[in-house]
Formats: sequence, structure tokens, C-alpha cells
Amino acid sequence: MTSLQMLSRANRKLFRADNGLPLILLVLVAILVLAPLLRVVFATLTPQGLEAWQTIIASPLSLNLWWRPLLNTMALGAGVATGCLLLGGFLAWLVILTDVPYRRFLGIMSILPFMIPSFAAALAWGTLFQNSRLGGQLGFIQGLGWNVPDWLAWGLIPTLIVLIAHYYSLAYTIIAAGLSSVGADLIESAQMTGARRPRIFFGIILPVVTPALVSAAMLTFAGGVSNFAAPALLGIPVRMHTLSTRLYGMVQTGENERGFVIALLLIVVSAALLWASDRMVSGRRAFTTVTGKGSRTKRFALGAWRWPLFVIATLIGVITTIVPVLVLFASSFAPQTSALFSNWTLHYWIGEAGSSFAQGQAGIFRNPMFMEALGTTLKLGLTVAITTMALGLGLAHVIVKYKGTLLANVLSQLAFVPLFIPSIALAAAYIALYGAPIGPFPALYGTFLLLVLAATANLMPYAVQSGRSVLSQVSADIEESARLTGANTLTRMIHIIFPLAIRGLLAGGILVFIKIVRDLSLVVLLFTATTPVLSMMAYTYTGLGFPQFANAITLVILVICLLASLAVHILQNYVQKWKSN
Repeated sequence: MTSLQMLSRANRKLFRADNGLPLILLVLVAILVLAPLLRVVFATLTPQGLEAWQTIIASPLSLNLWWRPLLNTMALGAGVATGCLLLGGFLAWLVILTDVPYRRFLGIMSILPFMIPSFAAALAWGTLFQNSRLGGQLGFIQGLGWNVPDWLAWGLIPTLIVLIAHYYSLAYTIIAAGLSSVGADLIESAQMTGARRPRIFFGIILPVVTPALVSAAMLTFAGGVSNFAAPALLGIPVRMHTLSTRLYGMVQTGENERGFVIALLLIVVSAALLWASDRMVSGRRAFTTVTGKGSRTKRFALGAWRWPLFVIATLIGVITTIVPVLVLFASSFAPQTSALFSNWTLHYWIGEAGSSFAQGQAGIFRNPMFMEALGTTLKLGLTVAITTMALGLGLAHVIVKYKGTLLANVLSQLAFVPLFIPSIALAAAYIALYGAPIGPFPALYGTFLLLVLAATANLMPYAVQSGRSVLSQVSADIEESARLTGANTLTRMIHIIFPLAIRGLLAGGILVFIKIVRDLSLVVLLFTATTPVLSMMAYTYTGLGFPQFANAITLVILVICLLASLAVHILQNYVQKWKSN
């Protein structure tokens, strides 16, 4: 029987009446991902859209609308990728391949920066380094009497530093995983032949971890290219625009067609980078380092450098994790950011409205808008965690069960399309599709449902990957036995697959919860007065010149994320005891 005949038989089996789940999931994924993208494309092919293409690409305005933002975006991406490889690679080498003391502590410190939103680091930077160029409150450094130059307070350099501090932990995680696969036998064999450390590094270690380096570089590059928060807070005030901030400005001023053109171009840039990364990794010669044999890691002795390098690595973690949080904490109590540790007050937290502080603004816990935003944020996080993990588990189940069929392949490809779409570009696509009525259905712009749909689509790839990892550990024999007893697909999902996969689902769900609670890039275009969220409220306070309120709200977001991580750890331990019993 030919492969074409086998595929035809598998597809006929898939489309039977009792296999409706894959078709339902295909429709859902098409509505969440494919339809918004097609709507953006069609919107740019109308007469107004074609005029927008010409304005963006080839007009006297192109320099400011496209070419300068593109240059800034590429410079940020290249700088972020380079800095993250250097910092993340150094820390991964130190933790995995050396005898540096307290390696576990350094590993935890190297992961923590990614838990802090990029806008939190940007707010902390502004609190420390803001100068008098734009007026308003001065930063702490300027308050000490030291003149802060404009290039250090605003623009490309501080944005680059903030993004490196945010994304280097992602590079560390990827590179550390690659270095862990370098077996001791490879290094010891080279040492027995007399190879020196530089030769071992460039001849063995570097070729083996090249895929990890390429992946880390491209993912951090894509992160820098698509990030909105840091360029918006540190770049827009001095008219340093990236593609993300230019897209935001277009949509905010009602120039939707131009915004959609920039959104498509931003998607193309990000997708091309990730595609190039995949081609570079898949097209190179493979080095098999993980075999059926037992494996151990060879650690190099640092000698007299053990403690100095430990201190350097600790300082990196402290500067990028602890210092920003302390700055935000102190600023939320200080009337002036130029005097962070003087005249502290609780007004920005619990103060009443109408006082002489902050132009009569009430503290955040006495502000009805904050309480509404807190409730909306928590509800959004929980709802998206549930919908995303349910959809991700269903997609993963179909992709694994019907592997090799046309429908499973299509679902697999569509499920990971959002990885190639920057969050702010996806938000623009949802405005294009759901910002106006569709037949009998009303416009969804400004509704909680639109936030849920956009967030579910944005985070779907993480849920699918988490679901696939979980389902790969569940034997197919269990589900097959239930099927033979007459259990339908829904029954098997609820009573067999879900209980067995619950630990992985909790971990994936909390990742989704944390990402949406701290997200700014996605909600910045979808936010309205009827759907306030904490991250957007902090951004708004910053624009109004009240950094203390913004920093206090950011601290609340950090506490929510920390408590969520602690809760899932407790729940996972409880579930493990339940499963053991």
C-alpha cells in the first residue's frame, strides 16, 4: 500500500461522525488566529489600505513612519541578542560547567529577571536616571547632584539595557539546557589527548551548543523587536520610535490602515527571524550527545577565580532583579523620586482623595478604578488560564492521536502561528476583525470577551506545547482501554486524560496566568475604560507624571505573580499526594 493510500485512509477515518472534536478545534483555531490575520491583510488591500502602503513605504513620510523605526527596531534586536548571549552564556557556563560555589543559588538568580515585567524595569530605570530634559520629577541620581546625560536617561541606550536585563534569563535557560547535554566523556577524551581549554571550548563545547545559541539569539532578538513597554516608557518621550510604538501611535490616532500595514510588516520581520533560526538549526550537522548511556557533566576547576566569579554573577542577579524591586518599593512611598529614602508616606497606597499630595489623587487602595482593574486583571488571568489550557490540551490530544493526518498537521501549524506574531500586532489584528459588527454580531471592542479571545490566541502555543509534553507521558493503552468499553472522547478527556495531566496543566496554567497579568503589549490597544487592567493603569499613571502610583501598581502585579507561583507549587504537591493515594 502506498503512502498516499495510507494518508487517504487515515483522513477518511478522521472525518467520521464520531471524530468531530478535531473539526471543532479547527474552527476555533481559525476564528482565533487565521481570521484576524486575513482581516488585516484584506484591510490593507482596500483603496485606503493601498494608500497607506504607499505612505508607509514610499512617501516623504516614510523616513519617520517606517525606516527610522525599522532601524531602531533592528538595532534594539541585535543589541538585545548580543547582550543576552554574553550575559546568559556566561552565567550558563558558570553554573553548568564550573565548580563555582552555590551553583543552585546562582541558577535561581539567573532565572528571576524574566519573572519581572519589562515595564517594571523601565519604570525603575526612569526612577533612577530621569533628568530635567522633559520636566517633571527628577530621578534619584539627578537628585544626588550628579548630572545624568540625555543618552543615559532616554532613548536607545537605556531601552537596550532594560531589555537585556529582562531577556538574558531566557538566553540563560536555553543555553544552560544545551550545556547540560555536553557529556564528561567528550571533554575528558579531549583532555587525554592534551587539548587545552580554549581548544576544548571552540572545538567541542561551542559546536555542540550552537543550536542553543542560535535559538537563544533569535528568541531574544524577536523579544527585543516586538517589545512595546520599554521603548514606550523610555523612547517615546524623546521621539525614539520602534515598529511597536509606531503601530500603537497609528491606531491611537485613528490611522488604522497605516497601523495595519505596520502590523503586517512587524509580523513579517518577526516571522522571518524565527524562520531563519529554525533553518539554521535544522540545516546544520547534528551532534548526538544524549545516548542511552548514563551521563554526567564535567566541571572545570576555577581555582582562585571561584569566588570573584561568584561575586560577579551575584551582582548581575542583584542589579537586574533585587535593585529594580527595591527602587519601585521605595518610590511608592517617596513624595519625590529625587529623594527616594526621605519623607516616606503611605498616601500613594491608602491616602484619601482631596489632600495636598499628588494633586488630590487617592491612594491606589482607595481608588475605585484600581479595585476594578485589580478584579478585571485577576478575572482575565484566571479565565485565560482556563480557556487556554483547555484548548491547548484538546489541540495537543488531537495532534498526538491523529498524528500524520492532514487535519492534525494543519492544527499543529495553526496552533503555533501566534509565536510569529508580536503581541501588539495581534491586538491590531483583533481590532481589525472585531472592532466593527460582523453581520448580526455586535462589535467586541471594549469588551472583556475580546481581551479573553486575544489573550487565548496569543498564549495558545505555550498551552499546546505544555499539553504535548504532558500527554507524551500518558500511555495510549489507558485511553484505548476506555474506548473499548464504550467511553466517548469527552468522557475519556474528563475522567482519564485530565486527571493524569493535571500537574502539567497547573504548571502551564500558572505560566499563562502570570504572562497575561503582567502583559502590556497585548492589552495596550484593547484597553478601554470599561475593561481596565493593572498593567495599563500603571502605564497611564506614568504618562500623567505620577510614577509613585505606577510603581505601587507594578509592585501589586509582582506580588500577584509571586503568590500565583507559590499557589501552584502547593497545589502540585497536593495533587501529587492525591495521585499517590
